[in-house]
Amino acid sequence: MNWFQLMHEDIRAAMDRDPAARSAWEVFCLYPGLHALWWHRLAHWFYRHKMYFIARVISQWNRFFTQIEIHPGATIGRRFFIDHGAGVVIGETSEIGDDVLIYQGVVLGGTTLAKKKRHPTIGNSVVIGSRAIVLGAVTIGEGARIGSGSVVIKSVPPGATVVGVPGRIVEEHREARIDLDHNRLPDPVAEAIRLVLAEQDKLDDRIKRLESSAGILPEGDELKEIESRIKQEFEDSADR
Repeated sequence: MNWFQLMHEDIRAAMDRDPAARSAWEVFCLYPGLHALWWHRLAHWFYRHKMYFIARVISQWNRFFTQIEIHPGATIGRRFFIDHGAGVVIGETSEIGDDVLIYQGVVLGGTTLAKKKRHPTIGNSVVIGSRAIVLGAVTIGEGARIGSGSVVIKSVPPGATVVGVPGRIVEEHREARIDLDHNRLPDPVAEAIRLVLAEQDKLDDRIKRLESSAGILPEGDELKEIESRIKQEFEDSADR
């Protein structure tokens, strides 16, 4: 497949994944994520032919104009799309599969000074949310989702959803497909707080029954208003 066919695929992928895209011409002219990918392909060609200085010069131009830093040694598959893009860093030995979608601020970083494979391998159809960091020679399996702001330091199985710092698997065996609802990820911390509040309600009921049977007048509870507000915030967040 020649470069023009790849560019056509890239534009089509951007239009499919960004509902704000109004035309192919707009995407071609104004999407820095695409421009960064195209400049990278040129830099990577020079890198593979051992013209390392030229490759680095092109990658630095790329960084200056797009605010996206991709080392020319990184290997990137087809229909890769960087949405928004500012602050993205992709390290030298990173390997990215087909149909991968990442958002602004994502870092695919290394964890060693040794000249070996030290950056992540990203499988096909992976979605990585904004400001997520994936470190080391880990593998993110096909169809996985990495939640915004997560820090991943261990390999992730195919179809899994990862959130938190450090990243924890909160859902497994999803269908391998691009899913733009990366804002609707499970939140294990919020779920734990909901369980604590529910248990607190049970304890309050028991205490009230004991006080009533013992003829003890209940005291005013200043924390009830705060608890009610917290519960309402959790219910509102679950509905969004």
